[in-house]
Amino acid sequence: MNLKPFLLLTPLLLLQGCGGGDGGDDTATGQLTLSGMQGLSYQTQSQTGKTDAQGHFQYYAGETLTLSVGDLQLVSGVPADNVVTPLEFLSDTRALLDNATVDELGLLSHRPAEQQAIENTTLRNLTRFLLALDEDGSTSDSNRLVFTDRVISQLNAALPTLDKPIDFTVPESQFINEVTEDGETTDDADLTPANRLLKAICFYPEDDELCEDPPTQAEIDAAPEPPENGTARDPDVVYSDELESKRNRILNAIRNVEDIDSDDIDEYLTSELDSITTDIANEYYLSQVTQELPASDTSIHEVVVRRVGKTVSLAKIEAISTNDNALVVHSYSAQTHSVEYFIDGETGNDGELIVNFKPDDDYRWLRKPLRVIIQ
Repeated sequence: MNLKPFLLLTPLLLLQGCGGGDGGDDTATGQLTLSGMQGLSYQTQSQTGKTDAQGHFQYYAGETLTLSVGDLQLVSGVPADNVVTPLEFLSDTRALLDNATVDELGLLSHRPAEQQAIENTTLRNLTRFLLALDEDGSTSDSNRLVFTDRVISQLNAALPTLDKPIDFTVPESQFINEVTEDGETTDDADLTPANRLLKAICFYPEDDELCEDPPTQAEIDAAPEPPENGTARDPDVVYSDELESKRNRILNAIRNVEDIDSDDIDEYLTSELDSITTDIANEYYLSQVTQELPASDTSIHEVVVRRVGKTVSLAKIEAISTNDNALVVHSYSAQTHSVEYFIDGETGNDGELIVNFKPDDDYRWLRKPLRVIIQ
């Protein structure tokens, strides 16, 4: 028997089994926010790359992410997952997310924990910087953040010129404006590291006037004064007011982290979190949406939580009735992902059974209603 062909094939088969061939790669695809962050460099224990237009990255289960914009590392040790939000960038904010509290309905909710996490200073500084570094500096039409190759190239060139590194942990006021020992903010000569970096980046096309160095005051003073008394301007002469106007246009085009206010940060983070909660909730549904029962019905009924195309696995579940004069919660079980209830009312009464549950692979609590009508 000739073993040579078998021996030659064995290494190839082993490589394919470890992810080296079609169909054998068990890497997962994650995403930075549902809207996406394009152009960030990422690294896990086994993968490296740059996020695409949807913010996608590759990882193996159990790995952590290091995220950078160009040569500037932003965060490390971030648990890789299907969707990763800025709240999961930091260990301090991640620790808050499992602290669900009871809301006005008497049900557990993750939203207060998210709002508490949003107040984290480091998170806010980091978010402010990313919003300022975005291609168009605005999320008014889309929450997707884009960090272009041109911007990253300029950022990398400017990083070595900073006299000190960007510190995202300082108070927000200090991150926005350098503060002197007497508590006064400094002038433009002493910009914060983040603002120094932004000042070195032109977000316009390379040949745009706004990417030029602004005329100096000496150049403006040396230029001819514009003609008076309606005298026509010489088209071949650049007058002082034209240089002054050009200087103002260029300086006004320079971005500053202060351009992003607190409301922008809150709106961006909250919008992303709400979108993800809605997206996850859409994967789940109840076995029934409406139930019509005769007033004479004395049996115990069951409604079950189901998941589109997947097996349901819940960490916790609870339920309430919005009208105890129509229906009553009997029991609920995370193991069977079900709620039992019975009616206790007259014909014409109705109410909702609100099923509140937490998937075992997520910190979020999701809610689904069942309307019960007594005939």
